[in-house]
Amino acid sequence: MWNIAICYCSRHHGNTRKVLEAMTGQGEAALIDVTACGEVCLEDYDCIGVASGIYFGRFHRAVAEAARRHLPHGRPVFFVCTYGGGAGKALCEMEALARERDCQVLGSFGCKGYDTFGPFKLVGGIARGRPNETDLADARQFYRAILARNIERNRGTVLCPAEPRREEHP
Repeated sequence: MWNIAICYCSRHHGNTRKVLEAMTGQGEAALIDVTACGEVCLEDYDCIGVASGIYFGRFHRAVAEAARRHLPHGRPVFFVCTYGGGAGKALCEMEALARERDCQVLGSFGCKGYDTFGPFKLVGGIARGRPNETDLADARQFYRAILARNIERNRGTVLCPAEPRREEHP
């Protein structure tokens, strides 16, 4: 079994934390809130997840900075995000950072989350009730696929990266 760490920030409504807890169950990964801890040491982990709510099309500043400073070279990585309106270019930016570090991107998962940030507060928020049970089931399926890639990797099989889940936006 991989030793997995997921660096995250989950503010406002706890959408990202809810998704991560659904994904990982109890104790299947170290969840590291980058806003609550000082230094982040990821060298002892076999696989790194990076997760955040999306703020104006980007990962939370603290998560992006932690990834820039502490993501070890050559480690498999995956990304998770929650958003009210959409993921914007956030996943592309994080995947570019991973490629700069010679990290294999295993996949990305994103789903809607209740959002009252900024101008959405004026209208009572958007994506009320999200992430819902379907979103959480999809998150669990995504994480099981990440774990399955570890099993295949240990058998020496060459794998294609996971397909990211992308919601259609009107």
